[in-house]
Amino acid sequence: MTTTSDTNVEDPHKSDAVERAALGKAARARTPRSAHAEWQPRDGRDPVALLSEQDETRVPELVPIRYGRMLRSPFAFFRGAAIVMAADLADTPTTGLRVQLCGDAHLLNFGVFSAPDRRLVFDCNDFDETAPGPFEWDVKRLAASVAVAGRDHGLRRRERRRATLRSVGAYRDSMRRFATMRDIDVWYARTDVESRLAELGDHLDSGYLRRIERSVAKAKSKDSVQALRKLARSTENGLRIAGDPPFVTPVEELADGAEVERQLEAVLAEYRGSLSGAHRHIAAAYRYVHAARKVVGVGSVGTRAWIVLLVGRDSEDPLFLQAKEAQTSVLEPYVGESNFDSHGRRVVEGQRLMQAASDIFLGWVTVTGVDGSPRDFYVRQLWDGKGSADLDRMSARELGDYVSLCGEALARAHARSGDRIAIATYLGAGTRFDEAIADFAETYADQSERDFESLKRAAADGRIAAAADL
Repeated sequence: MTTTSDTNVEDPHKSDAVERAALGKAARARTPRSAHAEWQPRDGRDPVALLSEQDETRVPELVPIRYGRMLRSPFAFFRGAAIVMAADLADTPTTGLRVQLCGDAHLLNFGVFSAPDRRLVFDCNDFDETAPGPFEWDVKRLAASVAVAGRDHGLRRRERRRATLRSVGAYRDSMRRFATMRDIDVWYARTDVESRLAELGDHLDSGYLRRIERSVAKAKSKDSVQALRKLARSTENGLRIAGDPPFVTPVEELADGAEVERQLEAVLAEYRGSLSGAHRHIAAAYRYVHAARKVVGVGSVGTRAWIVLLVGRDSEDPLFLQAKEAQTSVLEPYVGESNFDSHGRRVVEGQRLMQAASDIFLGWVTVTGVDGSPRDFYVRQLWDGKGSADLDRMSARELGDYVSLCGEALARAHARSGDRIAIATYLGAGTRFDEAIADFAETYADQSERDFESLKRAAADGRIAAAADL
């Protein structure tokens, strides 16, 4: 098992480029690139037990929904099983080249969203598990997700491998490019969606291009005004979020709802303190109207998540925020505890470090629950030009195009936080690393499918309770 208590990301400015390249060469000598193909499950490995550990800190009535969602397919299981893969990665060879990890870099945790200048960008968009650690852990999770998703969508083995190699190759090529850039240029680099489409337009199938353009248009329309139309209604008591229990439960319908609502004004005021001065000013212009508990994602189901409706000038100036509980990262048992007292702050600081452009309302808060326990949350806009890939409609070639974008975005995130010169040197110009990771991805996809079957058996024999997700 690879364990370290040093949670500080390596300072990329501590030595000159030659010395930093030497670090990459030394890492290659310690851990040959071909070693990353290795995967062997440890004795006594129990994925269901690991998942069940997380149930202890979650809302009990929502846990069966989590398992119901994970049991939809092997890929849905993979999405919800970050804790399982974190434990598995700790048993794999490591380079020792550390970055700020996403911690759950599967291919649906990338997407588009609006930057503060309101242009759509493509980037990593989930940081619940973020922590410093070996760069290859994120690469392996991304590559394995391509293999698992490819199987779910009926791709042949060679098609899956081609897509997996494209994701890792894009990561390697991008990291080598970032290694030649000035620090400030790396920091400003981002994938502007419309500019990239203009570059690629002549090379994309016309039908695929039209689907992308429709997706971009849909993402642009997703803001708090549209959220108001979709999620809220006008009542005699003013604007209220419409209920759809247990997936969306208005605060007044919860057993402890009155106490929660009494706390929200103070919570919002405290959250604003985590923003910069200018962003704090605009956040203070909005007043609380209503809130609801919302079931989100797959792996996150059961953690406490709220959608909060605020209004500014009037009811036509809404702001929807999401306050999502941040618990201990699945990586921490293997890379060491967070340096931050608040897991909400851990998520926010990791996101700001990795993302090319972050939400102006991104912040954190710690609250005291009705049971007296402190709970950490991070806060962001609910809908802010957000859009995700429609994997169901992608051909093998289109999947390869998409995962190349994911690999590029992941490399940029790692280049911002780690020693990009050392990592680029380790990766090299050839495809040895790519091939090893692709081998690992297929082997791990086999393991993930076995784990999925284990969860199915656990549901059948009553070890876990799984609810149908309507």
